Amino acid sequence: MSVFQILMLAVTAFFAYKVYEHINTLEDPPEPKPSRDSLSSFDPEILMDRADEAVQQRDFKRAAALLQEAHVKASDNTEILNKLGFVLAQNGDLQAAIETYLKSLAIDERDDVTHNAIASLYRRTSEFDKAKQHYERALELDDAYEVTYYNFANLLVQMGEKDKAIAMYEKALELNGDLEEAAQELEKLRG
Repeated sequence: MSVFQILMLAVTAFFAYKVYEHINTLEDPPEPKPSRDSLSSFDPEILMDRADEAVQQRDFKRAAALLQEAHVKASDNTEILNKLGFVLAQNGDLQAAIETYLKSLAIDERDDVTHNAIASLYRRTSEFDKAKQHYERALELDDAYEVTYYNFANLLVQMGEKDKAIAMYEKALELNGDLEEAAQELEKLRG
């Protein structure tokens, strides 16, 4: 190897080392945080946010459309299904709301709030036996939710089961003494 070649090798090694040092001192630029506007309008989370805004404005048809689109993107998301069930019920489409809640329960059968919601819809459609089954299941899953006892008591009143309704209103008040609706209904039954 000639002196010139050795010199060139040393210079190359020196510059390679300097490049290596420079690269190690560079910092990665911070990752940009996606803004709400930069995300696709097809993102299920954004669609749910927009649906929530529509619900606040009482525009249930728009909310339903947004949630149906979100459901297409995330078909196994029970939160989307439950919101859609609520919105459909608000639009007066009780049967579609029931079907939507049933889809949610097919994914997560242990959701007591969904059982409570579907029971209320069955009550509104006079399907009392189905409503009763879902209230009972909701209580199996969470026996400390006073709203279920209150709603179940309302069903029992409709079914003519006064004594059972009284017991349910009492349990609701035991769990939450500030539940005025339960106290009023209890007073009516005892009246």
